[in-house]
Amino acid sequence: MTYVIVGAGLAGARAAEALRDGGYEGPVVLLGAEQHRPYERPPLSKEYLQGSSERDEVFVHPADWYREHDVDLRLGATVTAIDREASEVVLDDGGRVGYDALLLATGSSPRHLRVPGAELEDVHYLRYLDDSDRLKILLQRAGRIAVIGAGWIGLEVTAAARIADVEVAVLEAADAPLLAVLGPEIAEVFAGLHREHGVELRTGVQVTEIVGKDGAVVGVRLGDGSLVEADAVVVGIGAAPNTELAESAGLQVDDGVRVDEHLRSSDPHIYAAGDIASIHHPALGRQIRVEHWATAQNSGPVAAAAMIDENAAGWDRLPYFFTDQYDLGMEYTGHVDAGDEVEVVVRGDLAGREFIAFWLQDGRLLAGMNVNIWDVTDDIERLIRAGTTLDTARLADPGVPLSDL
Repeated sequence: MTYVIVGAGLAGARAAEALRDGGYEGPVVLLGAEQHRPYERPPLSKEYLQGSSERDEVFVHPADWYREHDVDLRLGATVTAIDREASEVVLDDGGRVGYDALLLATGSSPRHLRVPGAELEDVHYLRYLDDSDRLKILLQRAGRIAVIGAGWIGLEVTAAARIADVEVAVLEAADAPLLAVLGPEIAEVFAGLHREHGVELRTGVQVTEIVGKDGAVVGVRLGDGSLVEADAVVVGIGAAPNTELAESAGLQVDDGVRVDEHLRSSDPHIYAAGDIASIHHPALGRQIRVEHWATAQNSGPVAAAAMIDENAAGWDRLPYFFTDQYDLGMEYTGHVDAGDEVEVVVRGDLAGREFIAFWLQDGRLLAGMNVNIWDVTDDIERLIRAGTTLDTARLADPGVPLSDL
Protein backbone atom coordinates (compact mmCIF):
# COMPACT_ATOMS: atom_id res chain seq x y z
CA MET A 1 0.00 0.00 0.00
CA THR A 2 1.30 3.44 -0.97
CA TYR A 3 -0.22 6.50 0.67
CA VAL A 4 0.27 9.78 -1.19
CA ILE A 5 -0.35 13.20 0.36
CA VAL A 6 -0.67 16.18 -1.97
CA GLY A 7 0.12 19.36 -0.06
CA ALA A 8 3.12 19.69 2.26
CA GLY A 9 1.54 22.11 4.71
CA LEU A 10 0.44 21.57 8.28
CA ALA A 11 -2.43 19.20 7.42
CA GLY A 12 -0.24 17.08 5.16
CA ALA A 13 2.64 16.96 7.63
CA ARG A 14 0.40 15.99 10.52
CA ALA A 15 -1.18 13.28 8.38
CA ALA A 16 2.24 11.82 7.57
CA GLU A 17 3.13 11.93 11.26
CA ALA A 18 -0.14 10.23 12.22
CA LEU A 19 0.41 7.46 9.67
CA ARG A 20 3.73 6.62 11.29
CA ASP A 21 2.42 7.04 14.84
CA GLY A 22 -0.50 4.79 13.90
CA GLY A 23 1.86 1.98 12.99
CA TYR A 24 1.72 2.22 9.21
CA GLU A 25 5.11 1.11 7.86
CA GLY A 26 4.50 1.26 4.09
CA PRO A 27 5.46 3.97 1.60
CA VAL A 28 4.33 7.52 2.40
CA VAL A 29 4.91 10.18 -0.26
CA LEU A 30 4.42 13.83 0.69
CA LEU A 31 4.33 16.20 -2.29
CA GLY A 32 4.74 19.95 -1.81
CA ALA A 33 4.80 22.67 -4.45
CA GLU A 34 6.93 25.00 -2.31
CA GLN A 35 10.65 24.65 -1.71
CA HIS A 36 10.20 24.79 2.07
CA ARG A 37 9.45 21.80 4.25
CA PRO A 38 6.03 21.93 5.97
CA TYR A 39 5.49 24.94 8.22
CA GLU A 40 2.72 26.51 10.29
CA ARG A 41 1.00 29.65 9.04
CA PRO A 42 -0.15 31.53 12.20
CA PRO A 43 3.37 32.79 13.04
CA LEU A 44 3.65 34.34 9.57
CA SER A 45 1.26 37.13 10.59
CA LYS A 46 2.05 37.05 14.32
CA GLU A 47 5.29 36.41 16.18
CA TYR A 48 7.52 35.57 13.20
CA LEU A 49 6.42 38.69 11.32
CA GLN A 50 6.96 40.73 14.47
CA GLY A 51 10.45 39.31 14.88
CA SER A 52 9.77 37.74 18.27
CA SER A 53 10.34 34.16 17.07
CA GLU A 54 13.04 32.56 14.96
CA ARG A 55 12.52 31.15 11.48
CA ASP A 56 13.17 27.54 12.54
CA GLU A 57 10.22 27.76 14.93
CA VAL A 58 7.66 27.94 12.11
CA PHE A 59 8.42 24.46 10.76
CA VAL A 60 6.22 21.52 11.74
CA HIS A 61 9.11 19.06 12.08
CA PRO A 62 12.90 19.28 12.21
CA ALA A 63 14.60 18.89 8.85
CA ASP A 64 15.73 15.33 9.60
CA TRP A 65 12.30 14.12 10.74
CA TYR A 66 11.11 13.08 7.29
CA ARG A 67 14.21 10.99 6.58
CA GLU A 68 14.17 9.47 10.05
CA HIS A 69 10.52 8.45 9.65
CA ASP A 70 10.94 7.24 6.07
CA VAL A 71 8.57 9.86 4.64
CA ASP A 72 9.36 10.59 1.00
CA LEU A 73 9.12 14.39 1.11
CA ARG A 74 9.36 15.89 -2.38
CA LEU A 75 9.54 19.67 -2.48
CA GLY A 76 8.97 21.73 -5.60
CA ALA A 77 6.64 18.98 -6.82
CA THR A 78 3.43 20.40 -8.25
CA VAL A 79 0.61 17.95 -8.93
CA THR A 80 -1.32 18.90 -12.06
CA ALA A 81 -3.89 16.10 -12.27
CA ILE A 82 -5.32 13.02 -10.61
CA ASP A 83 -5.76 9.94 -12.81
CA ARG A 84 -8.39 8.09 -10.83
CA GLU A 85 -8.59 5.22 -13.30
CA ALA A 86 -4.87 4.50 -12.96
CA SER A 87 -4.75 5.57 -9.26
CA GLU A 88 -1.93 7.98 -9.99
CA VAL A 89 -1.17 11.66 -9.54
CA VAL A 90 0.49 13.50 -12.41
CA LEU A 91 3.35 15.92 -11.72
CA ASP A 92 4.23 19.06 -13.63
CA ASP A 93 7.41 17.41 -14.94
CA GLY A 94 5.33 14.60 -16.45
CA GLY A 95 6.15 12.10 -13.72
CA ARG A 96 3.50 9.98 -12.07
CA VAL A 97 3.12 8.64 -8.54
CA GLY A 98 0.79 5.75 -7.88
CA TYR A 99 -1.38 5.58 -4.80
CA ASP A 100 -3.58 3.13 -2.95
CA ALA A 101 -5.03 5.99 -0.92
CA LEU A 102 -4.66 9.70 -1.64
CA LEU A 103 -5.01 12.65 0.71
CA LEU A 104 -5.56 16.12 -0.75
CA ALA A 105 -4.31 18.86 1.55
CA THR A 106 -3.76 21.60 -1.00
CA GLY A 107 -4.80 24.50 1.23
CA SER A 108 -6.07 27.82 -0.07
CA SER A 109 -4.78 30.83 -1.99
CA PRO A 110 -5.29 34.53 -1.26
CA ARG A 111 -7.95 36.31 -3.25
CA HIS A 112 -6.34 38.92 -5.45
CA LEU A 113 -7.40 42.51 -5.78
CA ARG A 114 -8.75 43.30 -9.27
CA VAL A 115 -8.20 47.02 -9.72
CA PRO A 116 -5.78 49.09 -11.81
CA GLY A 117 -2.33 49.16 -10.25
CA ALA A 118 -2.77 45.89 -8.35
CA GLU A 119 0.20 44.46 -10.26
CA LEU A 120 2.68 47.02 -8.85
CA GLU A 121 5.73 45.57 -7.12
CA ASP A 122 4.93 46.78 -3.61
CA VAL A 123 1.44 45.24 -3.50
CA HIS A 124 1.80 42.33 -1.08
CA TYR A 125 -0.20 39.31 0.03
CA LEU A 126 0.44 37.06 3.01
CA ARG A 127 0.00 33.34 2.65
CA TYR A 128 3.42 31.76 2.34
CA LEU A 129 6.66 31.87 4.31
CA ASP A 130 8.34 33.83 1.53
CA ASP A 131 5.52 36.40 1.76
CA SER A 132 6.20 36.87 5.46
CA ASP A 133 9.92 37.27 4.79
CA ARG A 134 9.17 40.01 2.26
CA LEU A 135 6.82 41.75 4.69
CA LYS A 136 9.44 41.68 7.43
CA ILE A 137 11.79 43.57 5.12
CA LEU A 138 8.98 45.94 4.15
CA LEU A 139 8.23 46.81 7.78
CA GLN A 140 11.89 47.76 8.27
CA ARG A 141 11.89 50.31 5.46
CA ALA A 142 8.30 51.55 4.96
CA GLY A 143 7.06 54.72 6.56
CA ARG A 144 3.38 54.17 5.84
CA ILE A 145 1.42 51.25 4.42
CA ALA A 146 -2.19 50.70 3.44
CA VAL A 147 -3.84 47.43 4.45
CA ILE A 148 -6.83 46.53 2.30
CA GLY A 149 -9.21 44.30 4.22
CA ALA A 150 -9.85 44.28 7.97
CA GLY A 151 -10.10 40.53 8.46
CA TRP A 152 -7.87 38.48 10.73
CA ILE A 153 -4.82 38.58 8.45
CA GLY A 154 -5.20 42.28 7.72
CA LEU A 155 -5.51 43.20 11.38
CA GLU A 156 -2.63 40.98 12.49
CA VAL A 157 -0.36 42.51 9.84
CA THR A 158 -1.54 45.94 10.99
CA ALA A 159 -0.58 45.14 14.58
CA ALA A 160 2.85 43.93 13.47
CA ALA A 161 3.34 47.12 11.45
CA ARG A 162 2.39 49.38 14.34
CA ILE A 163 4.71 47.46 16.67
CA ALA A 164 7.42 48.21 14.09
CA ASP A 165 6.39 51.90 14.27
CA VAL A 166 5.06 51.95 10.70
CA GLU A 167 2.04 54.16 10.04
CA VAL A 168 -0.98 52.18 8.82
CA ALA A 169 -4.23 52.99 7.08
CA VAL A 170 -6.70 50.10 7.08
CA LEU A 171 -9.31 50.19 4.32
CA GLU A 172 -12.40 48.04 4.78
CA ALA A 173 -15.50 47.77 2.61
CA ALA A 174 -17.78 46.78 5.50
CA ASP A 175 -18.92 49.19 8.19
CA ALA A 176 -16.61 47.63 10.79
CA PRO A 177 -13.69 45.20 10.90
CA LEU A 178 -14.70 41.53 11.16
CA LEU A 179 -18.34 42.58 10.95
CA ALA A 180 -19.60 39.43 9.20
CA VAL A 181 -17.84 37.21 11.72
CA LEU A 182 -18.48 39.02 15.00
CA GLY A 183 -21.42 41.38 14.52
CA PRO A 184 -21.37 45.14 15.22
CA GLU A 185 -20.96 45.14 19.02
CA ILE A 186 -17.91 42.86 19.16
CA ALA A 187 -16.44 44.20 15.91
CA GLU A 188 -16.23 47.60 17.55
CA VAL A 189 -13.84 46.13 20.13
CA PHE A 190 -11.30 45.50 17.38
CA ALA A 191 -11.98 48.85 15.73
CA GLY A 192 -11.28 50.63 19.02
CA LEU A 193 -8.20 48.52 19.69
CA HIS A 194 -6.52 49.52 16.44
CA ARG A 195 -7.53 53.17 16.62
CA GLU A 196 -6.03 53.36 20.12
CA HIS A 197 -2.78 52.13 18.61
CA GLY A 198 -2.73 54.91 16.06
CA VAL A 199 -4.23 53.10 13.07
CA GLU A 200 -6.19 55.15 10.56
CA LEU A 201 -9.19 52.86 10.15
CA ARG A 202 -11.51 53.69 7.26
CA THR A 203 -14.62 51.56 6.95
CA GLY A 204 -17.36 51.50 4.34
CA VAL A 205 -14.88 52.44 1.60
CA GLN A 206 -14.33 51.11 -1.90
CA VAL A 207 -10.83 50.71 -3.35
CA THR A 208 -10.77 51.62 -7.04
CA GLU A 209 -7.06 51.88 -7.86
CA ILE A 210 -3.55 51.37 -6.53
CA VAL A 211 -1.78 54.53 -7.59
CA GLY A 212 1.83 54.29 -8.71
CA LYS A 213 4.57 56.63 -9.86
CA ASP A 214 7.58 55.35 -11.79
CA GLY A 215 6.53 51.80 -10.89
CA ALA A 216 6.32 52.48 -7.14
CA VAL A 217 3.19 52.59 -5.00
CA VAL A 218 2.27 56.08 -3.80
CA GLY A 219 -1.26 55.49 -2.55
CA VAL A 220 -4.71 53.95 -2.84
CA ARG A 221 -7.57 55.65 -4.63
CA LEU A 222 -10.99 55.28 -3.03
CA GLY A 223 -14.42 55.37 -4.58
CA ASP A 224 -15.01 58.95 -3.43
CA GLY A 225 -11.90 60.03 -5.34
CA SER A 226 -9.72 60.57 -2.31
CA LEU A 227 -6.15 59.28 -2.18
CA VAL A 228 -4.78 57.40 0.83
CA GLU A 229 -1.02 57.88 0.71
CA ALA A 230 1.13 54.78 1.22
CA ASP A 231 4.60 53.42 0.40
CA ALA A 232 3.21 49.90 -0.01
CA VAL A 233 -0.03 47.96 0.12
CA VAL A 234 -0.91 44.71 1.88
CA VAL A 235 -4.04 42.98 0.60
CA GLY A 236 -6.03 40.70 2.89
CA ILE A 237 -9.44 40.16 1.30
CA GLY A 238 -9.88 36.48 1.99
CA ALA A 239 -8.78 33.19 0.50
CA ALA A 240 -10.21 30.57 -1.83
CA PRO A 241 -9.75 26.80 -1.39
CA ASN A 242 -7.44 25.15 -3.91
CA THR A 243 -9.97 22.65 -5.22
CA GLU A 244 -8.91 22.60 -8.88
CA LEU A 245 -7.37 19.12 -8.65
CA ALA A 246 -10.47 17.73 -6.99
CA GLU A 247 -12.80 19.38 -9.50
CA SER A 248 -10.87 18.19 -12.54
CA ALA A 249 -10.85 14.68 -11.07
CA GLY A 250 -14.64 14.73 -10.80
CA LEU A 251 -14.86 14.74 -7.00
CA GLN A 252 -17.86 16.33 -5.35
CA VAL A 253 -16.96 19.96 -4.64
CA ASP A 254 -19.21 22.52 -2.97
CA ASP A 255 -17.39 25.30 -1.12
CA GLY A 256 -14.53 22.84 -0.74
CA VAL A 257 -14.18 19.12 -1.27
CA ARG A 258 -17.15 17.47 0.38
CA VAL A 259 -16.03 14.75 2.77
CA ASP A 260 -17.70 12.66 5.45
CA GLU A 261 -16.70 12.55 9.11
CA HIS A 262 -13.76 10.30 8.15
CA LEU A 263 -12.53 12.94 5.67
CA ARG A 264 -13.37 10.59 2.79
CA SER A 265 -14.47 12.22 -0.47
CA SER A 266 -16.95 11.00 -3.06
CA ASP A 267 -14.15 8.67 -4.19
CA PRO A 268 -13.54 6.22 -1.30
CA HIS A 269 -9.80 6.13 -2.09
CA ILE A 270 -9.36 9.91 -1.90
CA TYR A 271 -9.48 12.01 1.27
CA ALA A 272 -9.29 15.76 1.90
CA ALA A 273 -8.06 17.73 4.93
CA GLY A 274 -7.32 21.28 5.97
CA ASP A 275 -8.62 24.39 4.22
CA ILE A 276 -10.13 22.55 1.26
CA ALA A 277 -12.23 20.10 3.29
CA SER A 278 -15.95 20.71 3.69
CA ILE A 279 -16.43 18.28 6.55
CA HIS A 280 -19.64 16.65 7.70
CA HIS A 281 -19.78 17.61 11.37
CA PRO A 282 -21.91 15.22 13.45
CA ALA A 283 -22.11 17.60 16.44
CA LEU A 284 -23.39 20.45 14.26
CA GLY A 285 -25.34 18.32 11.78
CA ARG A 286 -23.99 19.99 8.64
CA GLN A 287 -21.04 20.46 6.31
CA ILE A 288 -18.54 23.12 7.42
CA ARG A 289 -15.32 24.35 5.85
CA VAL A 290 -13.04 26.32 8.17
CA GLU A 291 -9.77 27.96 7.11
CA HIS A 292 -7.97 27.94 10.43
CA TRP A 293 -4.93 26.39 12.04
CA ALA A 294 -6.86 23.97 14.25
CA THR A 295 -8.60 22.39 11.27
CA ALA A 296 -5.29 21.74 9.51
CA GLN A 297 -3.68 20.53 12.73
CA ASN A 298 -6.40 18.01 13.53
CA SER A 299 -8.00 16.96 10.24
CA GLY A 300 -4.83 15.48 8.76
CA PRO A 301 -4.55 12.88 11.56
CA VAL A 302 -8.26 11.99 11.26
CA ALA A 303 -7.80 11.30 7.55
CA ALA A 304 -4.64 9.30 8.25
CA ALA A 305 -6.44 7.15 10.82
CA ALA A 306 -9.21 6.40 8.33
CA MET A 307 -6.64 5.50 5.65
CA ILE A 308 -5.19 2.91 8.04
CA ASP A 309 -8.52 1.70 9.47
CA GLU A 310 -11.89 2.48 7.89
CA ASN A 311 -13.51 2.04 11.33
CA ALA A 312 -11.34 4.68 12.99
CA ALA A 313 -12.93 7.52 14.93
CA GLY A 314 -14.24 10.31 12.72
CA TRP A 315 -14.12 14.09 12.91
CA ASP A 316 -15.90 15.56 15.90
CA ARG A 317 -14.03 18.77 16.72
CA LEU A 318 -15.74 22.11 16.97
CA PRO A 319 -14.26 24.93 14.89
CA TYR A 320 -11.60 26.86 16.80
CA PHE A 321 -9.30 29.77 16.01
CA PHE A 322 -7.27 32.40 17.80
CA THR A 323 -5.62 35.75 17.27
CA ASP A 324 -3.06 37.94 19.02
CA GLN A 325 -3.05 41.69 18.35
CA TYR A 326 -1.07 44.08 20.57
CA ASP A 327 -2.09 43.15 24.13
CA LEU A 328 -5.28 41.39 23.04
CA GLY A 329 -5.41 37.61 22.92
CA MET A 330 -8.55 35.83 21.77
CA GLU A 331 -9.88 32.31 21.28
CA TYR A 332 -13.10 31.52 19.40
CA THR A 333 -14.91 28.19 19.63
CA GLY A 334 -17.97 27.12 17.65
CA HIS A 335 -19.57 28.32 14.46
CA VAL A 336 -22.05 31.00 13.39
CA ASP A 337 -22.98 31.38 9.74
CA ALA A 338 -22.96 34.90 8.33
CA GLY A 339 -26.56 36.08 8.31
CA ASP A 340 -27.69 33.89 11.21
CA GLU A 341 -30.09 35.65 13.56
CA VAL A 342 -28.33 35.43 16.89
CA GLU A 343 -28.34 37.00 20.32
CA VAL A 344 -24.99 38.16 21.66
CA VAL A 345 -24.45 37.94 25.42
CA VAL A 346 -21.33 39.45 27.01
CA ARG A 347 -19.81 38.39 30.33
CA GLY A 348 -17.14 40.69 31.73
CA ASP A 349 -15.61 44.03 30.78
CA LEU A 350 -16.25 44.78 27.09
CA ALA A 351 -14.70 48.26 27.23
CA GLY A 352 -11.63 46.92 29.05
CA ARG A 353 -11.31 44.10 26.51
CA GLU A 354 -11.47 41.35 29.13
CA PHE A 355 -14.64 39.41 28.47
CA ILE A 356 -16.38 36.40 27.00
CA ALA A 357 -18.92 36.87 24.21
CA PHE A 358 -21.55 34.22 23.52
CA TRP A 359 -23.61 33.81 20.34
CA LEU A 360 -26.96 32.14 20.95
CA GLN A 361 -29.88 31.11 18.78
CA ASP A 362 -33.17 30.33 20.49
CA GLY A 363 -31.26 30.13 23.77
CA ARG A 364 -28.78 27.53 22.48
CA LEU A 365 -25.10 28.40 22.41
CA LEU A 366 -23.54 28.37 18.93
CA ALA A 367 -20.16 29.96 19.65
CA GLY A 368 -18.13 31.63 22.34
CA MET A 369 -15.15 33.97 22.21
CA ASN A 370 -12.89 34.64 25.19
CA VAL A 371 -10.80 37.83 25.07
CA ASN A 372 -7.91 38.09 27.58
CA ILE A 373 -9.65 35.48 29.71
CA TRP A 374 -8.16 31.99 29.65
CA ASP A 375 -8.90 28.36 30.46
CA VAL A 376 -12.56 28.59 29.51
CA THR A 377 -12.64 26.93 26.08
CA ASP A 378 -13.49 23.52 27.51
CA ASP A 379 -16.55 24.96 29.27
CA ILE A 380 -17.60 26.84 26.13
CA GLU A 381 -17.29 23.67 24.06
CA ARG A 382 -19.27 21.70 26.63
CA LEU A 383 -22.12 24.22 26.54
CA ILE A 384 -22.19 24.20 22.73
CA ARG A 385 -22.28 20.41 22.58
CA ALA A 386 -24.99 20.19 25.23
CA GLY A 387 -27.40 22.08 22.98
CA THR A 388 -29.60 23.04 25.92
CA THR A 389 -31.43 26.32 26.45
CA LEU A 390 -29.35 28.62 28.64
CA ASP A 391 -30.38 31.27 31.15
CA THR A 392 -28.82 34.35 29.56
CA ALA A 393 -28.80 36.30 32.82
CA ARG A 394 -26.68 33.61 34.48
CA LEU A 395 -24.54 33.30 31.35
CA ALA A 396 -23.74 37.02 31.51
CA ASP A 397 -22.99 36.98 35.26
CA PRO A 398 -19.23 36.61 35.99
CA GLY A 399 -20.19 35.51 39.49
CA VAL A 400 -21.72 32.30 38.11
CA PRO A 401 -18.97 29.85 37.13
CA LEU A 402 -19.33 28.51 33.60
CA SER A 403 -18.98 25.06 35.09
CA ASP A 404 -22.31 25.61 36.90
CA LEU A 405 -24.29 26.33 33.71
